[in-house]
Amino acid sequence: MSLHTLPVGELREKLDSGALSAVELAQSFLARIESSTLNAFIDVRPDLTLAQASAADARLAAGERSPLLGIPIAHKDIFVTQGWRSTAGSRMLADYVSPFDASVVTRLQAAGAVCLGKTNCDEFAMGSANENSYFGAVINGLGENMVPGGSSGGSAVAVQTGQCMLSLGSDTGGSVRQPADFCGLIGLKPGYGMVSRFGLIAYASSFDQIGIFGTSVDDVSLVFDVISKPDKQDTT
Repeated sequence: MSLHTLPVGELREKLDSGALSAVELAQSFLARIESSTLNAFIDVRPDLTLAQASAADARLAAGERSPLLGIPIAHKDIFVTQGWRSTAGSRMLADYVSPFDASVVTRLQAAGAVCLGKTNCDEFAMGSANENSYFGAVINGLGENMVPGGSSGGSAVAVQTGQCMLSLGSDTGGSVRQPADFCGLIGLKPGYGMVSRFGLIAYASSFDQIGIFGTSVDDVSLVFDVISKPDKQDTT
C-alpha cells in the first residue's frame, strides 16, 4: 500500500519501529507534490523539508516518541514561516520571507511535524473558490473543471490528493469548512480563541480562526492537541 494512503496512526507505527524513516516519508510526499498539476503549493523547498525530517529521525533514534514526530504537514500560505516564502497568495508579498514563525508553526515544529511547504490560497484569504491567487487557481482533485473551495483550497487539495497527511488553513466565513466539504475531507474550525493567531496574515483580524484539514477525525485531533494552547503573544 502507498504511504500516502495510510492513516497517521499506521505511519506512526512504522516510524517508531524503524521500518520507515522520516526522510523516506518526506521524500515520498515531495515526489507527489512535484508530479502534481493541481497547483496546491506555492512554495516547496526540499532542502528545508529534508533537514526537518533528518532532525525528526535523530529524535526517533534517541528514543523520543510523540504523535506527530516525523509526520508531514503543510501550511496555508497565510502563516508566516521562516525559510519559506509567506505570500498570502499576493503579488505584493511574492518574495517575502518572514524572520519569524507563526505560533502554530513553532508548536508543530517542536512536536516534530515535518513541513512540506506553503499551500496556495485566495489572495489575503479573500475568496471562496481559490481562483483569486496571484499564483494561479487551485484545481479540485475530483475534476479539472471543479473548484476546491476557498480560501484554503490549496491546503484542502494537498490532503485530498495525498500530497501531505495534514494541513493548516484559516477560516473567517467558511474558508476551512467549505473546502473540506468540496474535497471530501474532515475540516475543523476551532472555537474562538482556542488557537493562537500570532503570525497569521489576517483577513479580518480577530474574526479569523486557524483550522485543520485531514482525512479522519483522529488525525485532525492530533494537530489540534498540539496547537490549541494559550499564547502570550495573542491576547485573545
